[in-house]
Amino acid sequence: MKDTALVIIDIQNDYFQGGKSELYEPIKAAQNAKALLEKFRQLNAPIFHVQHIFEGENAPFFAPNTNGVQIHELLTPKDGEFVVVKHFPDAFLNTKLGHELERLKIKNLIICGMMSHMCIDTSVRSAVAKGFSVSLAHDACATKELEFNGTKIDANIAHIAFMAAMNGIFADVKTTDEILKKL
Repeated sequence: MKDTALVIIDIQNDYFQGGKSELYEPIKAAQNAKALLEKFRQLNAPIFHVQHIFEGENAPFFAPNTNGVQIHELLTPKDGEFVVVKHFPDAFLNTKLGHELERLKIKNLIICGMMSHMCIDTSVRSAVAKGFSVSLAHDACATKELEFNGTKIDANIAHIAFMAAMNGIFADVKTTDEILKKL
């Protein structure tokens, strides 16, 4: 376990009911992420909370100094847990995440968070490109309905498609319970 860290990406208020960018079933995903968080706390293993903050006055959501940008109360960081602020979909791009993981000699990441089709997909692929082994808790991730070229894509279908695309080469995609059993 000393070479494994939990990375919780963007589980922030704007993705929940009443937020500026509501996702499909965010509470369910957050509760599963909380189970992982509690286990890592019990094991005294490294925990990284990634918080997206858009820069500029025209932020579509996650605007600086708003309630929406705050990490959801189910996953409030505690002292000693890393909080990494990012401004792009990639949790590694222009952040201290990679440096801190290397400093702690982390080789394996367990990733969960929001949104499956954007920051999760981008960050998982980036982690693998940097040499990390990734386990992805698919039921601790959430997304929303997407649209492309006039075609609407159901949130559940979008989520499944992205999990299927990452499974195998980029990540070992499992349920939260399956991951917990291996810890």
